[in-house]
Amino acid sequence: MFEEEVVAAPPGAAGETVPATAAPSASVASPAALGAALAASALLAACGGGGGGDGSGGGSAGPSGAGSLAPLANTSTAAGYMYTSAKSDAEAARFLNQAQGYATDGDIAAVRSLGYLPWLAGQFDAAPTQGGWDWFNGRPDRANLGFDNMIWAQLMASPDAARKRMALALSEIFVVSGNDIQNMASFPHHVMAGYWDTLVAGVTGNFRNLLEAVSLNPGMGYYLNTKGNQKENNQGRQPDENYAREVMQLMTIGLVQLDSKGQPRTAADGSKLDSYTQDDVTNLARVFTGYDLNVAAGEENASVSTNWTARPMALFPARHSTLAANFLGASVPAGTDGKAALKTALDTLHAHPNVGPFIGKQLIQRLVTSNPSPDYVGRVTSVFENNGAGVRGDMRSVFAAVLLDNEARSPAGLSDANFGRLREPMLRLVQWGRTFGISSAVGSWGIGNTSDSASSLGQSPLRSPSVFNFFRPGYVPPSTAMAGSGMVAPEFQLVNETSVGGYLNFMQGRLPVTAGFNSKDVIASYASEKNLVLDASALVDRLNLLLCAGQLSKASTDLMKSALATPALTAASSDTNKMNRVYAAVLMVMGCPEYLVQK
Repeated sequence: MFEEEVVAAPPGAAGETVPATAAPSASVASPAALGAALAASALLAACGGGGGGDGSGGGSAGPSGAGSLAPLANTSTAAGYMYTSAKSDAEAARFLNQAQGYATDGDIAAVRSLGYLPWLAGQFDAAPTQGGWDWFNGRPDRANLGFDNMIWAQLMASPDAARKRMALALSEIFVVSGNDIQNMASFPHHVMAGYWDTLVAGVTGNFRNLLEAVSLNPGMGYYLNTKGNQKENNQGRQPDENYAREVMQLMTIGLVQLDSKGQPRTAADGSKLDSYTQDDVTNLARVFTGYDLNVAAGEENASVSTNWTARPMALFPARHSTLAANFLGASVPAGTDGKAALKTALDTLHAHPNVGPFIGKQLIQRLVTSNPSPDYVGRVTSVFENNGAGVRGDMRSVFAAVLLDNEARSPAGLSDANFGRLREPMLRLVQWGRTFGISSAVGSWGIGNTSDSASSLGQSPLRSPSVFNFFRPGYVPPSTAMAGSGMVAPEFQLVNETSVGGYLNFMQGRLPVTAGFNSKDVIASYASEKNLVLDASALVDRLNLLLCAGQLSKASTDLMKSALATPALTAASSDTNKMNRVYAAVLMVMGCPEYLVQK
């Protein structure tokens, strides 16, 4: 079992210079039933074999302090939050599994002591930790590493786990895939690390700033063709429309007009109203011309220096379209400076009424539940529009609103077959690592690319197969009752016969401390679990709390305890037999449908 300096133009733009910019960083009716189908064989697979660290979870805002979330705490919306603190370890673990993807003894104690909002404020207000770009650039062995090492190090080992978990959610909306960047860019791993840092900064920033940082990031420049995008000419060249389209469709307003609760607005005939037209795309594309890599004088060129990978792209005015641009009711007059045109465009997108519900609902889906009620979406939209201090787009408050909402915290969701979400495979691996004290012996975090569905997870962070993410927010599993009931199950787009077996086999092979990743560089310790190995019941109960927030049914835990009772273990039993019990217990829990569907 088991970056004001003068910069030289990028290659092909000789003689152009611009000021550089400051550097950034059978029918089934519910997800639960589908999860059962996914994991039906898990217990059998695990039973053939013979808990966690005590991290504090970062800084705190004090027992009653709301820190940077004080405006939210003072709003009438926040006053309506019924569940402000965890009354049990299971409630704390449930919150932690949503907020940061895992729970430890220390985190549970901190949440119970502080309350939900102060704990969140502590995570947001804590000093930034080392970013992915600095981590990668600081590695003496970086020539042998890739961005997979960087992202696993960030997700598995960074102290600010909640921020990293939320940045991962943003990476599934503002998609840049390393699959493509590694074939496009010089220093692709630095590019991806710089893009990741941009998303992490966005968790505690403003949506408008995040939108600008993403738009000017070299990674996005490569991925959606804004790097080197040029104005029209008399030979028939037109600005590339790729980013203009996707920034509307996927990153801000979506395809259809929405009300504040995320419900489509309709015409008199019942048809949904489009949120933008092709003319909007064509005109907006003019704004995103003239940008290219920000390679500073003295850095030679983009194939030698890596510093440009941590800077926003620079504007080369001669390449920027100065035609008038009219989109989404806004106008950029002819002859407008490129920076002013960009400001108008991003301000317009940020102010669009669709943004709150469109982004808010997706964050709910990534962190809490696939099918939030319209009222839940509406409450998050309200916070996006005003954090309590008149600020629109305060992402700290938006994330907090997602996690603190009564629908997220209410125990009613635990018995609602339509509440919850399928845990993404990469999140299961991060949870396993964080829960059981994973470490990297040489600090390189050689977990690698886990995209293969037959032999691995079928998903790997920052490696989406397309700009549409690993799955669509509105995906409905075919031939299920969900389609008729108007429900969705996004993550199930990853699920098939191959991926089910691949996940179980992958985990079985990585659980043992004698296996691990990359010649045993990355392994888990199971320190607390070893102390419980002689008591199968106590071991299962601990795993149920940490991994599932106590949500495993008695039938499931009884089955696991019975399976683990044989062979009987004593203090004199071999270490191999003792550890096999730990591995079998972890695999049984992580293959159980009540684990796979997170509530």
